[in-house]
Amino acid sequence: MIENRINKVPENTITRDLCEFAAPTGNIYETTVIISKRANQIAAELKQELNSKLEEFSNFADTLEETFENKEQIEISRHYEKLPKPNLIATKEFQEGEIHYRVIDKN
Repeated sequence: MIENRINKVPENTITRDLCEFAAPTGNIYETTVIISKRANQIAAELKQELNSKLEEFSNFADTLEETFENKEQIEISRHYEKLPKPNLIATKEFQEGEIHYRVIDKN
């Protein structure tokens, strides 16, 4: 589900212009909040996907000594470790206009 969005995210460091980020909202702090909230959503999705995949390998052992490592489980964990961070994915989505947000008027 999230794999198609991850392919667009650059893997190296990019210098970004803060004026470009502030342009859609008019305020860099509002932009930061929007990106951080979306990053939290993405992190929750990734965590849910990872947990559902790892549940298949869950072993209800009585002690820690009885647990064993499964190669498939390790490969899945490594795959998720190599993915870009949720804040990078959210930043890319914001730049491409894929995040929909609304500002609630206080008046």
